[in-house]
Amino acid sequence: MAVKTIRDVQVSHRRVLIREDFNVPVDANGDITSDSRIINAMPTIKYILDRDAKIILMSHFGRPTAQEDKYRLDKVGERLSEVLKVKVRKMDQVVGEEVTEAVSQMQHKEIVLLENVRFDKRETKNDPVFSRELALLGELFVNDAFSASHREHSSVCGVADFLPTCAGFQMEKEIQELSKVLDNPVHPFILLQGGAKVSTKIGIIRKLLPKLDKICIGGGMAFTFLKALGHNVGKSFTEEDCVELAKEILEEAKKLGKEIVLPTDFIITDSLEHPQQRQVINLAQFPDNMIGADIGPVSIETFKRTLIYGKMILCNGPMGVFEMPGFKTGTLDLYRFLGDIRDSYEIAAGGDTSAAIEQFGLMNKFTYISSGGGATLEFLEGKILPGIAKLNA
Repeated sequence: MAVKTIRDVQVSHRRVLIREDFNVPVDANGDITSDSRIINAMPTIKYILDRDAKIILMSHFGRPTAQEDKYRLDKVGERLSEVLKVKVRKMDQVVGEEVTEAVSQMQHKEIVLLENVRFDKRETKNDPVFSRELALLGELFVNDAFSASHREHSSVCGVADFLPTCAGFQMEKEIQELSKVLDNPVHPFILLQGGAKVSTKIGIIRKLLPKLDKICIGGGMAFTFLKALGHNVGKSFTEEDCVELAKEILEEAKKLGKEIVLPTDFIITDSLEHPQQRQVINLAQFPDNMIGADIGPVSIETFKRTLIYGKMILCNGPMGVFEMPGFKTGTLDLYRFLGDIRDSYEIAAGGDTSAAIEQFGLMNKFTYISSGGGATLEFLEGKILPGIAKLNA
């Protein structure tokens, strides 16, 4: 999919309104714990800045229900100033007289950061009046927030109704990389599928199944598939209303000649909240009162023997409750292993996937790590994201 980008338009000496995603993780004190989303925005911002433009930045942060201080973008503004080595003027409002006045006085190569766009309740309603108020601040709109482009919000979609619109470099990169999976996968093409719910992943599996060669399924969703095959999985998380759906996928894969590899052993526990017991068991020995929290060592090796032949591998979702030290092995071992496969193209997709990769320090193990979260999953399902549709309007 090709989209118009900032290379294709005149940005010099213009007021450029840019939608980025600065929804960065923070600790209990509000300090930024990972600035990867800020770093990802640098190519677009620097390109426009180098062309003597005036930049007005927009972003959401969290899901505020009111104008709470913890959701303000002050620390994002400070970090932007540090990275760019240019003073970023952070506004206390999203729109209004103060913002309009500040923008009118901007000089070339200056940057203004608007307050969290979700502080205005009209944002999530894609209110045309609010969209126009935002649009009046710029002469050109650049959407660089792929990760927010599945939202039909004012700062993502509405502004595009009032201004010439194009994509930033991060948006372009996401579309290019993910389109390789949909349009031109290299074979053998393997999906390493994890996560808890079949219901949230079924769209990707169904869309990609005809293109895939094999699927390795771990994580909580594996238990729904195993239950569909008649196995006892104790008190492990399963989606009862998705058992029939899992049967359909297994049947469809069989008809298409696609192999689905499921775990045969697990690390189990008595509780995910306060685990007192932890042991490795085979599937046939699954106790009725225990919970599966990670795939076991035999399954890890089985998955590795499958993945080693992959020329393109899509990784979507962890293999277990990786946030807890005792149940991270499956995710850690397999993610690390992906980086050791020669001549393979590895794409990581989904919020939990990228969180695990960052937690384990494995950023250099993947060819591409999508920052999109929900937007990435919807794109891979073949859906037209509202924000991207506006780029081609």
